[in-house]
Amino acid sequence: MKFDSSEIISITAANQNFSSATKIADRNGRAIIFKNNRPKYMLVNLDEQPLIEMSEEERILFVARRILEEHKAAFLELAK
Repeated sequence: MKFDSSEIISITAANQNFSSATKIADRNGRAIIFKNNRPKYMLVNLDEQPLIEMSEEERILFVARRILEEHKAAFLELAK
């Protein structure tokens, strides 16, 4: 895996000031957290690098399902 030095933060620095790690991830899409001078963890900005690629139709179905689940009682009441 290749990464830019601007993406690197030590585990100590990330632990003491997590917001600095999130700023790196916001700026670069990810932050590579080093432990014992080796890359150990990766903090990913999911807006920039989603873990799951979905088609537009899949996104619509996902959001629709979430809305239906969140407001199930209201939809059941309307269905009466």
